[in-house]
Amino acid sequence: MSKNTNNTNQGLKPSKGSFFQDNQKSVAFIFGGIIVLILLYFGYEKLYLQPRAEEASNRMYKAEQLVTIDSLQNKAIAGDGAFLGFKQIADEYSNTKSANIANAYLGGLYLRQGKFDDAVKALEKYSPTGSQILDPLVIGLTGDAYSELKDYKKAADHYKQASEKSSNSYTTPLFLKKLGLVYEAQNDYKSAETAYKKIKTDFPESQEASTIDGLLGRVQAHL
Repeated sequence: MSKNTNNTNQGLKPSKGSFFQDNQKSVAFIFGGIIVLILLYFGYEKLYLQPRAEEASNRMYKAEQLVTIDSLQNKAIAGDGAFLGFKQIADEYSNTKSANIANAYLGGLYLRQGKFDDAVKALEKYSPTGSQILDPLVIGLTGDAYSELKDYKKAADHYKQASEKSSNSYTTPLFLKKLGLVYEAQNDYKSAETAYKKIKTDFPESQEASTIDGLLGRVQAHL
């Protein structure tokens, strides 16, 4: 899993480029985090009491193997006849833990493929598990999808939720930075300053804090 986050000091402009492309390292960091956490907490645990849930978990194993291989991501989504993809797991085994996690996988894969509306639909079907890392990551991915759709208000709402869902040095500064960027996209420089200052004061050892002075200087020039 990559530990790098985006260090760019370029502004987020609604009329220029792609938020996903401009923040590629950061998004890869999020998606990598989801993959590792899913495998760690859910992928290989056999604690399901219901046979249907156990079956779903077992049948999702092959799709999980393919999810990190770019050329095989469509098979991970749709399967290939010999095994079920995440979409079928989510549909056929609804109301199981595996279906819930399949929706997280689907959202991340759709986001990487540029299918942002599909990403939103899948990610918003995810139900919180209580994980202090996975839950905010999924909320943050939804924010990324809305950013790509240039719905910066909804993106900001999701980044704010993700930053507040669980206070930790792993996800909180990451989403505070993204929150600041979408506030800048809306010319809300005061709110952007607040988000950036929180990184500087509360998470000074984070990767995001290493470039926060430049971002603060940029927004303060507009105040």
